[in-house]
Amino acid sequence: MLRQAGTERPGTGKLLNEKRSGKYLCKACGAELFSSKTKFDSHCGWPSFFDPDEKNAVIYRTDTLLGYERTEVRCAQCESHLGHVFPDAPQTPTGNRYCMNSVALTFVPDQD
Repeated sequence: MLRQAGTERPGTGKLLNEKRSGKYLCKACGAELFSSKTKFDSHCGWPSFFDPDEKNAVIYRTDTLLGYERTEVRCAQCESHLGHVFPDAPQTPTGNRYCMNSVALTFVPDQD
């Protein structure tokens, strides 16, 4: 998934229904990518966020593998494939839906 830009089946990721407060890190290198504060239920079958934790946490590439243009999201630190971003979430502050693969992320809950 991380190296060959695969996609997990929708609705199967272990982080899809994670509701605790915390951080989402790159599974490959441990870089901090997303906060639970930006996670939302987009009903797409993958964990979704409206913004990365830091603007420079991710990098973007054009993906035409399916015959149309999409924006691939990769970890800025190790360039592992994370998922894609779509401008189809008007209910969020940014209008974006970062659709991420659970297997590409590690969740670290906040300490109470």
